[in-house]
Amino acid sequence: MSIKLVALDTDGTLLNSQSKILDSTKKVVAQALAAGVKVVLCSGRPIAGLAPYMAELGITGDDQYAVTLNGAITRTASGKVQTEDILSHETYLELTEFARAHHTPFNVVAPDSKIITADHDIDFMVYVQAYENTATLYVRQPSELPADFQPAKGAFVGTKEQLDQIEPLVRERFDQNNYVVRADDRFLEIMHPNVNKGQGLRELCQKIGIKPAEVMAVGDAGNDLTMFEFAGVAVAMGNGTPEAKAAADFVTGSNDADGIAQAFEKFVF
Repeated sequence: MSIKLVALDTDGTLLNSQSKILDSTKKVVAQALAAGVKVVLCSGRPIAGLAPYMAELGITGDDQYAVTLNGAITRTASGKVQTEDILSHETYLELTEFARAHHTPFNVVAPDSKIITADHDIDFMVYVQAYENTATLYVRQPSELPADFQPAKGAFVGTKEQLDQIEPLVRERFDQNNYVVRADDRFLEIMHPNVNKGQGLRELCQKIGIKPAEVMAVGDAGNDLTMFEFAGVAVAMGNGTPEAKAAADFVTGSNDADGIAQAFEKFVF
């Protein structure tokens, strides 16, 4: 069965080590779109952080899509919400208080892409997160937000050592009723229990009538594994983590060495 949809992770996959899209990637994506294959960016980023790359690739309109915030919100390329699973206000309050008690930098991402932190001493990685996602950064206490405020996701951020230390405590407290994932060394994310990239991709494919066997998923890290489980073809980048490579059907070149183009040539064209 031919591939009708390609799901691409962003950081470490679509973007090379300089946070750029390779010319070889642009070429195969354009070729796929021209052939009627949907190319869907599936990312932990909000839509504001994906929009520039989608425009660069020509992924536009109401019949192209993005799976954002690790699957919490699925949108058309023109921005219309298709599916949404976000955290409760109560969970937001608990996470903020937990972060304060454990002296760990923490922020949330609102459904409209705003990044909000209660930390007055803002960690450098929070600035990086806002910059990379072209998102506005706000310092707000919970009492300064609407009583019904619900974030799309929360993120503990910092150094690898900081997060290695806090991760077991976060999982002990929040893993039972939420989706907790170590997106990379610097981000430990908490989302609605129904949320993961694979579920977001599943909901989208059901909506537009594409079967799992018609999907190729390409990624490099732990938060891509649920995509791998759903897709008919799972491709790990050469720069990917050992767990991503172990879960994949095929390991392609790195994000600096035409890995996406190789995967398209092998499985799509």
